[in-house]
Amino acid sequence: MRLASFSFEDTVRVGVVVDDEIVDLYLAEPEAPTDMREFLALGEEGRVMAEFAVERGGNRRPLSDVTLLAPVPHPQKFLAVGLNYGDHIAETGAQTPRMPTIFTKQVSCVQRPGGGVQIPHASKMVDYEGELGVVIGETCRHVSAADASSVIAGFTIVNDVSVRDFQRHTPQFTMGKSFDTHGPVGPVIVTPDELGDPHALNIQTRVNGELRQDSNTKHLIFNCYDIIEYVTQAMTLGPGDIIATGTPSGVAAAMNPQRWLVSGDTVSITISGIGTLTNPCVVGPEASGDDDHH
Repeated sequence: MRLASFSFEDTVRVGVVVDDEIVDLYLAEPEAPTDMREFLALGEEGRVMAEFAVERGGNRRPLSDVTLLAPVPHPQKFLAVGLNYGDHIAETGAQTPRMPTIFTKQVSCVQRPGGGVQIPHASKMVDYEGELGVVIGETCRHVSAADASSVIAGFTIVNDVSVRDFQRHTPQFTMGKSFDTHGPVGPVIVTPDELGDPHALNIQTRVNGELRQDSNTKHLIFNCYDIIEYVTQAMTLGPGDIIATGTPSGVAAAMNPQRWLVSGDTVSITISGIGTLTNPCVVGPEASGDDDHH
């Protein structure tokens, strides 16, 4: 299944994307949660509910009539992995890590498909990072790599937008990885049964149609299951938590000259079996206010 969060007439719903339509689970089953985290927490019950809604037909809207949101608009955790493709490590000049390099993107950075990525006034060193995202499906701790597939709700696309000078101010990445709107996620969560092997997916990033990143998740140094095993030694993961698994080579920071994102650019990340996440770059606000968010 291809799960999505969407808004329609000022209401937020959970749905299943089928071709160019979306099955509105709330219409199909009034008891269905309208929040993705609550839906994922239902586990098997939610999966059966969604499958029945799809099979029954009806309760569908054209995708063109709704606004897709980040699949998990308000995750409790948004983790990411640095230096997890060999070619990216080579272009940065870093050493290959012995353990996964885990850092946090603040959840306030989540942005929807099509939502503007702000080019902030504080920096012009804004970079893209196309990544496979893992979405957790249940509350879990101390999960072995062998069992990790059982706690995954599905997979999505993440643009780990990075403000490179802020990222390098200190050894901690948080500031450079957490600017508002710098965590686009989407367009859907594809369940493991539909996606197949998550470690055999082509991943490509384009800026204004120009191919910048072109790799395959088979090149991950620490795969999705390794990452879950490592993270859950320390912390409990829960339904809707997102882990971005790292980016391959081709980032702007490694180009000569460096080609940072600017207002007017469009970034599109495509992962086979999931789809394409596209976001325009826009001028950041002068002061805090109501931004186009989530």
